[in-house]
Amino acid sequence: MLELPEVSARAAQIREHITGKTVSCVRPPSKEHKFCWYNGEPAAYHNALAGKKVTGAEGFGIFVEISFEDDIRLCVNDGVNMLLIPVSKAPRNYQLLMEFSDGLALVFTVAMYGGIYLHKGDYDNEYYIKSRQAISPFAPEFQEYFSRRRTESKKTLSAKAFLATEQRFPGIGNGVLQDILFAARIHPKRKMETLSEKEWEILPGSVVSVLREMTDKGGRDTEKDIFGRPGGYQTKMSKMTYKSGCPRCGGSITKEAYMGGSVYYCPVCQPKEAE
Repeated sequence: MLELPEVSARAAQIREHITGKTVSCVRPPSKEHKFCWYNGEPAAYHNALAGKKVTGAEGFGIFVEISFEDDIRLCVNDGVNMLLIPVSKAPRNYQLLMEFSDGLALVFTVAMYGGIYLHKGDYDNEYYIKSRQAISPFAPEFQEYFSRRRTESKKTLSAKAFLATEQRFPGIGNGVLQDILFAARIHPKRKMETLSEKEWEILPGSVVSVLREMTDKGGRDTEKDIFGRPGGYQTKMSKMTYKSGCPRCGGSITKEAYMGGSVYYCPVCQPKEAE
């Protein structure tokens, strides 16, 4: 699933490699996916986009948004994968295919769930609006925002629940969460009320530094870019590494199910009980 580092990096790739291209054809889904959603009928996307030039792209929260002439926008959320390839090499199954006049195509596919939304700046969706309005971890005012969210949240929330639920911090999900908490030496199940003031000082800094490194390196190695290449950031706590041992102390990494997803942590470096 794409999170803030990936949406930022994918938007940058689109700006670099697709801006200025003209859409020649938009093909509706070749295979229906009942957990892929659209804004209107995808068959109508061709008439709206054919002949339009790509003017840019943005990444925010859990969305990548491509902009076109006449203020038309196409946004996708965290469950949508995009691949830029020659149209002749397009896969058989996709949820949308956008062909350009130079013979390249941007192919949109969904594995679990996702949305592909065409709009003109009027897309009224809770997650989209929250992602649009979110204070970026890279913004100067993030520290103040983080402190406010801490004050507003229940003290019985776990560290994972605080960071990755209720869209408190759009773009921070179960994936990037693992390395953020490892960097802060905080167990994902630790309750907010058990964190010391020192840990509260460290946590937002870990959020910013880890997300910055992930973004600068093109996203995590657990996700692929628009050319099908893994991101350049090597995850420390993920499905890719948990059998290799803790990179800090060398001990075993624990993997367990928690709150609808797997968490990875080092029980030595991230003790469950407050020290």
